[in-house]
This record gives sequence, structure tokens and C-alpha cells, in this order.
Amino acid sequence: MADILQQIVTNKRREVEAVGSLCTYSCTGRVKARSMSRALTDSDTGIIAEFKRRSPSRGEIHPKALVEDVIPGYTSAGASACSILTDTPFFGGALTDLAVARSLTDIPLLRKDFIVSEFQIHEAARFGADTILLIASALTGDEIERFTKCAHSVGLEVLLELHSMDELEKFCTGVEMVGVNNRNLATFHTDPELSLKVARELPDNVVKVAESGLTSMSEVRRLRDAGYRGFLIGETFMREPDPGYALARFLTD
Repeated sequence: MADILQQIVTNKRREVEAVGSLCTYSCTGRVKARSMSRALTDSDTGIIAEFKRRSPSRGEIHPKALVEDVIPGYTSAGASACSILTDTPFFGGALTDLAVARSLTDIPLLRKDFIVSEFQIHEAARFGADTILLIASALTGDEIERFTKCAHSVGLEVLLELHSMDELEKFCTGVEMVGVNNRNLATFHTDPELSLKVARELPDNVVKVAESGLTSMSEVRRLRDAGYRGFLIGETFMREPDPGYALARFLTD
């Protein structure tokens, strides 16, 4: 595990331990979650447009961005789903961003964070997520299986993120989507070719999602031909003054 990921996960475990001891969440009465996997397979483009203000690898991206300015633009431009960063120390996000996004769009929402506890899964459901992210590099195989069952118990889908071929052994039957992150956690270099290599090893019945380093529709079309149906893109849009317009322009490329 790269040093930065270890630092983030260690901090997240401390944060969850502190907050989780003070709060409990119930998903009783929750509106049925929207299916992100189905939204991607039914879409002609499969774009998961991401809202984030900064990242450890790229620094400040759009530090003053407001959910209410970005999410409606993503929706009207044709995003199939949106990814909302909810980690505060490293990405400048918050759970309130997720809640506000839920009030502004009917498309599926991914809570993108570093899930290390069932508490965060119940939290995600309470604040309006439809899908959670599980990062294979940060979790054991047993944790992935346990968190997947927990997510399903509160009506959420799972996007399992892989960073290398070696992590395929952590694949858990039952996850709806597998994301291949093209960014090397040690060097932060992005290599879209990784998605092509991993695609051949994934089960046919799982929705494949390519993440990071995608800058054109020609790359998206190439990956669609390889079996991918979801494409998580954030920085390409968020570096622009109007991310929604950037997505609309991207789709006409």
C-alpha cells in the first residue's frame, strides 16, 4: 500500500472511531436506492462525473466549488451518475456535499470515501448515497466481503476499486461493479492501459468501470469496446470554471 493511502486510511480509522462512538444511524424508511450499475449499462456513455475540490496527488483542483453549482450542470449535461468525495482532510469534501447533491438530482450517487467500517455504510445510506466505494488496497478480502453484505442490507450497491492485477484475488462475488483505477498509488502516474489488461480477467456479469486518466471520448470509446460501461472522470471536468459545461463539451468530442 502506498504511503499516502496508508496515511489516509490510518486517519480515517481514527476519525470513524471518534465519530462512530457518538453517532448511530438508522436506514428505516429510506427511499429505495437508485441502481448505478443499471444506469451505467443502460447509458450510451456511462459517465460518472465526479465532484471534488482537491486531492493528495493533484493538490487544489477547484477549492471553492459548490455542489449546488456543479451537480445540476452534470445532470443536465448527461452524466449517468455522480461521484461525491466526502473525505475532508485530504479531498476537501463533506457528507453535507452528498446530502445537498441528493436534493439536486435523481441520478445515482456514489459516496467516494475510504470505507473502513460498517458505520460509514449506514452513514452513506442516511445521507443519500446509492453506491459505496470499497478500495481493495485498503481492505482485506474478509472486510470487502463483510462490507459488501452490509451495503446490500441497507439497499446500496458496491463499486470495488482495484489498482493492480494482484488485487483481483480480493474480488468478492456479489459486488455489482469493479473499478480499475489507472493511477499508480506509488508514483501517481496514470496508465489507461491498465484498464485494458484487467478487463480480460473480470467476470462477464460484473459492470466494469474505468477510473482516472481519462481525458477524451476516444479513450472512452476504446474502453467501451473492451467491455467497460462506466467511466469515472473528475479532474478533467473540475479544473474548468464550469464543470457541467466541460462535461457537455467532452461528450461532443
